[in-house]
Amino acid sequence: MTQRYFIYFSYDGAAYHGWQVQPNAVTVQQMLEEALATILRVPVPVVGAGRTDTGVNAECMVAHADLPMNVDVRQLIYKLNRILPPDIAVSDIRRVRDDAHARFDAISRRYRYRVVTAKSPFARRYALRVMPGIDFEAMNRAAELLYEYTDFTSFSKLHTDVKTNNCKVTYAAWHNVGGNEWVFEIEADRFLRNMVRAIVGTLLLVGRGKMTIDGFRDVIENKARGEAGDSAMGEALFLVDVKYPNEIYL
Repeated sequence: MTQRYFIYFSYDGAAYHGWQVQPNAVTVQQMLEEALATILRVPVPVVGAGRTDTGVNAECMVAHADLPMNVDVRQLIYKLNRILPPDIAVSDIRRVRDDAHARFDAISRRYRYRVVTAKSPFARRYALRVMPGIDFEAMNRAAELLYEYTDFTSFSKLHTDVKTNNCKVTYAAWHNVGGNEWVFEIEADRFLRNMVRAIVGTLLLVGRGKMTIDGFRDVIENKARGEAGDSAMGEALFLVDVKYPNEIYL
């Protein structure tokens, strides 16, 4: 007999081809499933709260798994962290209803994108360097337009298998977090593949004066990926939170 649990963990995505298991590529899901199977001596499929692309990081990722009823959660966390590589860390394992689903029960997800406006040897792996003088105020005015729309086809990876490109953005803003570092935070009920990186890439065109705020609106309304900016690099993107309704926890 098994019971369902949510596994909370973080990872540095640099060494992985994203979250989801793929043939001929190392992924975070693969590493977690292999570690669980080693400890529990049975295959343990896990289902993540969503996909992250190659190089993208997670400060808080959630996956569900069906584990033996007699599992010692504290010992399992300890053993997982001994087996998993240094760039993946499990922080918590929580019992949930047996029908709880890490992906479909999530009510919101929040991402953070880091940029720096000056050369920094310490930010080079996890932040995008942009030219000084970029207009963050204009980028914030453009970002506010995201609240007015639900169809984000313009910021979606082409030829995906999703049934709808509709998302509800509830927060989107740039903040200075000290000195030359800025972060873009965005929260929504769901995200399309490549969506955050495409939004950031397009907002940076606004910040550089290469696209007007009305032009940003046109990109959204025209629903054409080719009119949006290039996707910003994945290494500066972090999944930072996934929220669930309280009633799924036991």
